[in-house]
Amino acid sequence: MKIVGYCRVSTSEQADKGISLGAQREKIEAYCSLYSLKLVEVIVDGGFSAKDMNRPGLQKALDMMKRKDADGLIIYKLDRLTRSVMDLGKMVKSYFSKGSTLISVVEQIDTSSASGRMVINLLTVVSQWEREAIGERTKAVMQHKKAHGEFVGEEPFGWRVGTDGVHLEQDQEEQKALSLIKQLRAEGLSIRKIAARLNADHVPGRGAKWNISTVHRFLQKKAA
Repeated sequence: MKIVGYCRVSTSEQADKGISLGAQREKIEAYCSLYSLKLVEVIVDGGFSAKDMNRPGLQKALDMMKRKDADGLIIYKLDRLTRSVMDLGKMVKSYFSKGSTLISVVEQIDTSSASGRMVINLLTVVSQWEREAIGERTKAVMQHKKAHGEFVGEEPFGWRVGTDGVHLEQDQEEQKALSLIKQLRAEGLSIRKIAARLNADHVPGRGAKWNISTVHRFLQKKAA
């Protein structure tokens, strides 16, 4: 079996010999030698946390499996791959349930075996539960805020959350911009010309520049 190794260490962990990049690599190489696995490459993410999957080394390793340049992925420990059960669930669904193998040296997980697949499947179930539980908690919080008259969602243009952190109050500069849009429209200017005028006069907005769609959206709200 051709397998790619993956090592990761965050900046705060680099002095810890127990999880250093060198120590991880040695354990991976020893495991592959013991079980006659062909280690095609060891990919390293140095100075990256496991808070998400946006790591160049990890993406390269996953791409190698996608291209069938490797039949699986080997890691020293699961937390080197990810600390998120949800992210693990995503990788299982996209890679390790579709023919690729995941091996973790410390946890003795090998998804080419029945017991390894059982452990990963249990973790995936926990991942699904975690997603649903977070969704339920978020929904409950939003309902509580709405029931108590607290603002929920993105602040509409022209308004800001007040000093109490709960209720909206007018943003005077943005209200001036809205009034100017309404005034220019009443004078007969097209939406394109209004946007150009706002940009020429450096009227502050929330984006880099005013554009036709933004002006049109504000005019539609006024009309409503």
